[in-house]
Amino acid sequence: MRRGTFRDETVNYAAVGATQAPDLMQYPPERSIPAEESWRIGSGAERFATASDALLSWTTHKASGLTLSDVRPASEPSYLGVSFDDEGNPIRPSKTEPEQRFDADGTPFVSAGTTVRVRGRVGGQRADAELRVIFVIEEPRRVGFALGTMGDSVVSGEESFMLEWLQNDEVWFTVRAFDAPESLLYKVLPVLSRRRRKELFSGYLRAISPLFATPTS
Repeated sequence: MRRGTFRDETVNYAAVGATQAPDLMQYPPERSIPAEESWRIGSGAERFATASDALLSWTTHKASGLTLSDVRPASEPSYLGVSFDDEGNPIRPSKTEPEQRFDADGTPFVSAGTTVRVRGRVGGQRADAELRVIFVIEEPRRVGFALGTMGDSVVSGEESFMLEWLQNDEVWFTVRAFDAPESLLYKVLPVLSRRRRKELFSGYLRAISPLFATPTS
């Protein structure tokens, strides 16, 4: 299991980590528009492993039509917490930072604290933003991470991506988000923010599951 969480004042919203709140859709952060979709993308260990690699190597974002640049891992190591021996005594963790991985092009894999510049157009609307990885989860049956906006974005908020390999062998992909309009156009026409979010979600699904899948609704 690998877990990492990064919290910093550089993000431009207050509810850091709120994409993990079970009541996000009922009680989103102030001024924010929440969104959530889940899709079954296959079954089995191989499907889960393939999708996990695609997610953590940014392939899901790149294949959805977005351009990523300036991917920078955190300059300081992440703290993994205290471990305990069989008698309950605290011991020093075996390492303070997970090993950094890279894809074939040399792009660092997702890690807590990483910053990335995203550019592109979604449904005719600009999707440019500077983002920071808020947390990363790598467990035997659950893998995912969240991105939070920093500056220079038409919206402010957070987006999380989670893969789960269920006990019935199905693999599910869930995207959750909340964002508040920052640009004047989005403040005047909030429907554009919802349309942008719908197009982004569709792009992620196409990227991680080209054959698509069975939606929950």
